Amino acid sequence: MKITFWGAARDVTGSMHQVTVGGREYLLDCGMYQGRRKQAEEQNRNFSMPPQSIDAVILSHAHIDHSGNLPLLVKNGFSGTIYATPASIDLCKAMLSDTAHIQEQDAKFLARHSRPGDTPVVPLYTQAEVDKTLPLFRPVPYYTQTQIAPGFNYKSFDAGHMLGSSSMVLEGEGTRLAFSGDVGRPGLPIIRDPDPLPPVDYLILESTYGDRLHDGENTVIDKLADVVNRTISRGGRLIVPAFAVGRVQQLVLLLHQLTNEKRIPKLPIFVDSPLAVNVTEVYRAHPECFDDETKRFLADGDPFGFNDLQYIRDSEDSKKLNTRAGSFIVISPSGMCEAGRVLHHLKNNVEAARNTVLITGYQAPNTLGRKLLDGVPTVNILNQPCQLRAEVASLQALSGHADRDELLHWIEPIARGLKKVFLVHGEEAQANALAATIHKTYGIEAVAPQRGNSFEL
Repeated sequence: MKITFWGAARDVTGSMHQVTVGGREYLLDCGMYQGRRKQAEEQNRNFSMPPQSIDAVILSHAHIDHSGNLPLLVKNGFSGTIYATPASIDLCKAMLSDTAHIQEQDAKFLARHSRPGDTPVVPLYTQAEVDKTLPLFRPVPYYTQTQIAPGFNYKSFDAGHMLGSSSMVLEGEGTRLAFSGDVGRPGLPIIRDPDPLPPVDYLILESTYGDRLHDGENTVIDKLADVVNRTISRGGRLIVPAFAVGRVQQLVLLLHQLTNEKRIPKLPIFVDSPLAVNVTEVYRAHPECFDDETKRFLADGDPFGFNDLQYIRDSEDSKKLNTRAGSFIVISPSGMCEAGRVLHHLKNNVEAARNTVLITGYQAPNTLGRKLLDGVPTVNILNQPCQLRAEVASLQALSGHADRDELLHWIEPIARGLKKVFLVHGEEAQANALAATIHKTYGIEAVAPQRGNSFEL
């Protein structure tokens, strides 16, 4: 067995790892790289292996940085099977279509506002490529041993990161390799806690927060209440860029709870995203993935719907929010502020000091979300410079990624038998810090591979 790292290597986006077993080639994830436009274009459009040489893809979860380049893989010749959990497949149906639509709409917008000599923006893929991709998915429930090819099989476990997310154990040529996917946090709203894995020889482990600890989850709802009340006291609007899968639903649930407990005043709350609406419907269709607390909430009513909440599909209704009077909350993807309707809300609100932008998840380097979080005084939004005068608050304790100690705890049951750990999905400093901590704690060799590095197992 051989593994080669093509994406999320000393980086936190574009997850893609090639596994060679028995003369066949497989991909663990096929994610879209997000960051500087030129670098993202180059890396997303140009695969480092012939797509037609890949026999199958095993998908850890539906987030776009893990699944978003699947239609481009198909466009370039891939025709194999894509294995994923049923919830991940349902989410991909919505998310890949939305990604294609956003790319097509953004290309049209930029074309209308381009200057002579500007390079035309061409979508990575269109809905036509998504339509060719969806029939290749094969649903595989958790804990189901599945043969990919003679002598090569895998089983998935709940990663506790988002609906349908999985860690997996792959077995072939006498070697057992685990891929963590993105490991969640115990006690997150809605979803179950991460499953422990059975013994393996090697582990590919995410390292997003490999050098730090999160605030306790008990502080999340208090911080959210404080940000909401502080913004309302100024007569401002709260703009919340949020990942359509997982984060939107968590925020809705928490705001529902705060409203019920009268810890925030009643005010209009808008989820502005056709994708978030579709994803929430997928959540409602997969209660088997919920934790016990959410199941109890479900028994008393709809956890994702209440009187002050409105889901917006139509773009004209979205535009009306820009001229709406009074305080309100808008939750809108994308979580890293790289595309979608949230860009229009940010453009119309970041220059007013009474408003707040609430960042609720990891922001990759060079994304607009990272620039806002870092307090860059002037940011480009939809090709226009905007002065950042709004408050920028952060709610990182809602992160769907385990922190350093949570990752150490998660690998503890399998640490004794591990020969090596490969750290991915983390910036170089975070990955190297976690490598040192793993070696110190368990005496295991841990490395942070660079893009293109290969290892024989």
